[in-house]
Amino acid sequence: MAKRKRLTLPPLGGFAPGPASASEASPAPASPPALGPGLAPAPISRVTGEAAATAALREVAEELGAARSEGRLVLRLELDRIEEGWLVRDRIGLEAEELASLMTSLSAHGQRSPIEVTDMGEGRFGLISGWRRVTALRRLHAETGEERFATVLALLRRPDTAAAAYVAMVEENEIRAGLSYFERARIAAKAVEAGVFATDKLALQQLYGSASRAKRSKIGSFLGIYRALEGALRYPSALPERLGLALARRLEEEPGVAAKITAALAAAAPDSAEAELALIADLLAPAAEAAPEQEPARPSAPDPAPDAPAPAPAPDPAPAQPRSTRPPAPAAELRPGLFLKAEGAGSLHLYGPAVDETFRARLRDWLASEG
Repeated sequence: MAKRKRLTLPPLGGFAPGPASASEASPAPASPPALGPGLAPAPISRVTGEAAATAALREVAEELGAARSEGRLVLRLELDRIEEGWLVRDRIGLEAEELASLMTSLSAHGQRSPIEVTDMGEGRFGLISGWRRVTALRRLHAETGEERFATVLALLRRPDTAAAAYVAMVEENEIRAGLSYFERARIAAKAVEAGVFATDKLALQQLYGSASRAKRSKIGSFLGIYRALEGALRYPSALPERLGLALARRLEEEPGVAAKITAALAAAAPDSAEAELALIADLLAPAAEAAPEQEPARPSAPDPAPDAPAPAPAPDPAPAQPRSTRPPAPAAELRPGLFLKAEGAGSLHLYGPAVDETFRARLRDWLASEG
């Protein structure tokens, strides 16, 4: 007997099939086979999220690159990669006490302020500012061997010209720790010698543009001292403003005085800044003060007449107090450029470059007020 097959008509007019037909309906076509792992099409939300993350990472990378090139990102560099001689340093030296204090601070608190460097290529960096910190870190690493002292925090700078690099170095030192007038003049002269600036005037204007005109003029006066006595002075950084200006005037007025001062410094070989300054002040003292005062000539008594009886001998007068410009003790330096000599009983001698009209007026006013 033949087997009969039930036929099911599709629903008409949009009506759903009855329960019987629904249960016997053909199964839905199977979904396409799944792709291999990682090849399945991702949902739209996942694609959007990944795109946003990629864009954010790209933005962060670009910002970090810009911050590094613009000097807004602090770098940690090995000390061996720092070229300290890339610029002529404006500081002549570092006092032992100052270096010890800086080393103590770095050891206790670490490096608080980054140095400034420029990229020289091939992994080398030229030092713009921060010579004292680099020197102290090198000394600490040599003495302790600790790795924390083998690196230095730095900001990357890109000066357009050598002049801009020198200006950055000078400005940083002017803000952090002021240079002496001699050191300021020296770096200006060195920059001119290196061809960074054409003239002294341009060097002073560019390096010390934020300083007053009077201050630049004083630095310019010390240029003459640097060029005349740079090798003769043992403690040039200790030369104070007033004594230095007096020395500059003397060097300008008397061309031969430079050789005289050089010879005197070589012969005396002062072993301290105080001794060198006292010697310079003595050499600058006016000739009238340096020369011993001559006693006024006393008129000789006329010879007695031959027939006149000899007068009775007069009692011996009290011995006169000898006068001399040479004090029994060395002159005392009351302050830079001001020296005091005791010239016997009731006599004091104030002299030196600091004794100008203003000083004399103030001294007269003070003496008058004391009654």
